[in-house]
Amino acid sequence: MKQYLLSIYQPAGGTPGPEVLEPIMREVDAVNAAMREAGARVFAGGLTPPETATVVRARGDEALTTDGPYIEGGEHVGGFTVIQAPDLDAALEWGRRLARATTLPVEVRPMEFGSCG
Repeated sequence: MKQYLLSIYQPAGGTPGPEVLEPIMREVDAVNAAMREAGARVFAGGLTPPETATVVRARGDEALTTDGPYIEGGEHVGGFTVIQAPDLDAALEWGRRLARATTLPVEVRPMEFGSCG
């Protein structure tokens, strides 16, 4: 089966309050459980805010680091899930379910290569 990256894009700004976030997280947990049950979920994780990022750039034999995100914008990747699915249509269905649960855009992208472990 092919692997796919499901990237969750969230708007810049603070985290919503518990009255907004708790029902969303219940829905996300249900989708994650369905993915595990179906054998589709490989790995998932949430990310800290973009301002916590450090960018590393190679310059010859040196590595230069800078604070902050590589690209600043109105939206950023807030989390991701790697799944395995028989085809793009099946991966898109998981993307739809995750988008409905999070209420956020989800980019579905086939992985060229990779491995776990």
